[in-house]
Amino acid sequence: MQHFAEEFRQSPKLAEVRYDVRGPIAQEAARLERAGHYITRLNIGNPAPFGFEAPEAVLRHMIAELPTAQGYSDSQGIYSARLAVAHYYQARGLAATPEDVWLGNGVSELISMVLTALIAPGDEILIPAPDYPLWTGATKLAGGTPVHYVCDEDNHWWPDPEEIESKVTDRTKALVLINPNNPTGAVYPREIIEAMADICRRHNLMLLADEIYENIVFDGAQMVNAAAVADDVLTVTFSGLSKTWRVAGFRSGWIYVSGPRHRAKNYLEGLNLLMNMRMCANVPAQHAIQAALGGFQSIEELILPGGRLYEQSQTAHRLLAGIEGVTVEKAAGALYLFPRLDPELYPIEDDEAFVIELLRQKKILLSHGRAFNWEDTQHLRVVTLPSVEDLETAIGHIGDFLADYRSTAAAR
Repeated sequence: MQHFAEEFRQSPKLAEVRYDVRGPIAQEAARLERAGHYITRLNIGNPAPFGFEAPEAVLRHMIAELPTAQGYSDSQGIYSARLAVAHYYQARGLAATPEDVWLGNGVSELISMVLTALIAPGDEILIPAPDYPLWTGATKLAGGTPVHYVCDEDNHWWPDPEEIESKVTDRTKALVLINPNNPTGAVYPREIIEAMADICRRHNLMLLADEIYENIVFDGAQMVNAAAVADDVLTVTFSGLSKTWRVAGFRSGWIYVSGPRHRAKNYLEGLNLLMNMRMCANVPAQHAIQAALGGFQSIEELILPGGRLYEQSQTAHRLLAGIEGVTVEKAAGALYLFPRLDPELYPIEDDEAFVIELLRQKKILLSHGRAFNWEDTQHLRVVTLPSVEDLETAIGHIGDFLADYRSTAAAR
């Protein structure tokens, strides 16, 4: 007799986990592309499709090392790459050694591993809003509770340390700092970073510093490594090659653990256990690290006036700010803008549906604000990686869409 079992269901652990940046909107874009439409993608910070190429020396070095990269490496990472990361931070005045560095398959993998090793069910992690949504999703998946502190749009999207501290409880385990910030483009001043480190110091919290965009800053903005102001706070710094060296597909990232490691012996044993369970990070990509960090900082020519990243960010800001009812803070760093649409002119009830309609009409792919755990429906994230010419065309189409939306809303 044949028995029909119940369907296989996803784990309940996924019930509240979201990653909308690659969710229904991106799926709709893929459907339109299969139907023959060209989509302008302003939704993901992936440099390669926009003509940003890796430094040739990095590629050559990785290729040359392929014959030696056929087996597993040490789970913490190959020594030469960890030494290069240590030297990278030593040049910034930090007391880093290869033993303080772990390599991973991009910052995304390392975020998940660091949180999984830390969180017990019900533990709380302080995360900025808006955030890079992996922080919120990985916290929930690990059994924790994300507690969002609000970055102030009226004050350059900087966080308020007093508001952060008001959300600390006896279940709080760590404070997440994303600087330069994705999605807002903010770069935090030293005094705010010092205040956040002090909160961790007084409440015995781990400081988790996501600094993947640390070398992409504009107009003299000063990026301060959190570890530099928190030598007595257990700090995990996340960075990698994806953005500065334009090799996002290599998945070549690292963490640098600083502060009182003697107080984290048990935690680090757990982190090492997780590292061992995945054997090691991609070995060929590990070999790219030494060449990248030991060579010319090739991002410089791109972030100064006249450089592509600078001019594209400036152009996108100018054009968006010129649309009626749109306000947008100029980016001090990273690859994004987070504009706001005036709710009087744009009464948006569902920002995801709004962005899908923009996609269908204008073939432009954006991300909606709530994808970054921002509460209102009036924000969008715009990636500034396309050329100036492509941004001018795309934002012109966005302006046309918004003009039609205003007219329709006014006629209701």
